Amino acid sequence: MLSDKATRIAHTRAKNPGAIAEAAARRVRAKSPLGDNGRAMIIAADHPARGANAVGGDPTAMADRGELLDRLCVALERPGVTGVLATADILEDLLLLGVLDGKSVFGSMNRAGLAGSVFEIDDRFTCYDAEAIKEMGFDGGKMLTRIALDDPATPSVLENSARAVDELNDRELIAMVEPFLSRWEDGRIRNVLTADAVITSMTIASGLGRRSAYTWLKVPVVDDMERVLASSTLPVVLLGGEVKDAEAAFAAWQRALAVPTVQGLVVGRSLLYPASGDVAGAVDRAVSLL
Repeated sequence: MLSDKATRIAHTRAKNPGAIAEAAARRVRAKSPLGDNGRAMIIAADHPARGANAVGGDPTAMADRGELLDRLCVALERPGVTGVLATADILEDLLLLGVLDGKSVFGSMNRAGLAGSVFEIDDRFTCYDAEAIKEMGFDGGKMLTRIALDDPATPSVLENSARAVDELNDRELIAMVEPFLSRWEDGRIRNVLTADAVITSMTIASGLGRRSAYTWLKVPVVDDMERVLASSTLPVVLLGGEVKDAEAAFAAWQRALAVPTVQGLVVGRSLLYPASGDVAGAVDRAVSLL
């Protein structure tokens, strides 16, 4: 059953689709993607478009759009939260709810690498493009760039990511590249989360495109982060992923945030669907690390 928020949005989408462009035009933009305190705290919610709706033991947790929007609204209202990252459907819902004023907004660009598919590494650009991000008045675009040395689709992945980096840099928009060194194991793509693997992915991603002035890297927190982060001078934001041990995750984020190239956090499920159920409390704790 749709929540009140989702019902209102569905009605507007059907009766007045032009309201989305109107909401985008009157939105108050953020002064800086780093917020007033010089650190980014971005809430990520682009998982459903890749078919990745699971949280913990619930395989469809993120598929309830009304509940997801409720949780996003709680998170975006918390002090210190600077922005959001999502696909067009979710960002347009948030525009209609009027909760994006003063926030940096990042459009997710490639979601074709559906979770669990045989073509998962072939992550084509099926969502935002640079021109639409510019027209909407958003701050940048994010691309997942998985590099599988055992998959011949990888050169196309790199080529498409490089093109997106070029198009965003040309428009002076942030190109947020999320690289992983990945491999096939038992019929599934697995990201390799060792320090050396993350370093390799970062050095490859740093070189994508003909310009890098507006390129940021979105990377996981692994062991030996000082050595990992020494592999690039590009601005870095730390990704959260699904957290099994909250205490260990927060401690690891705090250590990595001390490295000068790290500009903040981009976290989704672990803050929107914390084990405690307290979205505001989880977000506030993450903000406190900044």
